[in-house]
Amino acid sequence: MPPERLAPEQVERYQAHLTLPGFGRAGQRRLLGARVLVIGVGGLGCPVAEYLTAAGIGCIGLVDDDIVDGTNLQRQTLYGEADRGRPKVDAAGERLAAMNVALRIETHRVRVTASNVRDLVRGQDVVIDGSDNFPTRYVVNDACVLEKVALVSGSLYQYEGQVTVIRPPATPCYRCLFPSATQDQPPCREVGVLGPLAGIVGTILAAETIKLLVSGDTALMGRLLLVDSQAMTFRTVQLRSDPGCPLCGSSPSILEPTAVTADRAPAR
Repeated sequence: MPPERLAPEQVERYQAHLTLPGFGRAGQRRLLGARVLVIGVGGLGCPVAEYLTAAGIGCIGLVDDDIVDGTNLQRQTLYGEADRGRPKVDAAGERLAAMNVALRIETHRVRVTASNVRDLVRGQDVVIDGSDNFPTRYVVNDACVLEKVALVSGSLYQYEGQVTVIRPPATPCYRCLFPSATQDQPPCREVGVLGPLAGIVGTILAAETIKLLVSGDTALMGRLLLVDSQAMTFRTVQLRSDPGCPLCGSSPSILEPTAVTADRAPAR
């Protein structure tokens, strides 16, 4: 539950939010009472988690089964040299807890699967998908639709990024956009990614999450934001629901999160 009133130290810390039109103390109280789950504490998950921690999200869950390696340090800003070999959720959790000691940080060192995703998603106010593979994106989407939890989804590829907000039945779901799994892309260390692009897209994910929690709405619900950091352009595409979608359509056949597989794309 949101706190009934802000303590003096909270008023000081969140003053820049409190003076925002349409935000104020009521908006900050909603953030302090919110639960957000971040899936993938990598290039996108790091800036998302940092800004949500700074913003005062009451409980932030981190989900990742990976460890920190040297190839992460170019863009995953929660980690340093001393974190090599450590579980990402442990290193990130410590850093975030030190940033804002009043918040609750929950860590889940697990790989997201069709069998555990619904338990992870259940009870969250917003789920953020910063994963780097199609199979995870599908099962996270399934769980969010079935549990009626808003999903903020982002991805990176070389110089490009994408963001969308999924909230059926008001918006199309991920299966409406991609009815079948396409070729899965190789990891960033193979195809490359511009380091600061992770920060650009990650902070957009954080901004969309905060707006959802404060007002229940955002301009990217049902729209796909395309970011091109080479041309430095931003454009949006309106998305359409698929009436025949097996998950959120008129006659759904997917009643539980369902695993999919994607062929591995060759490295370029």
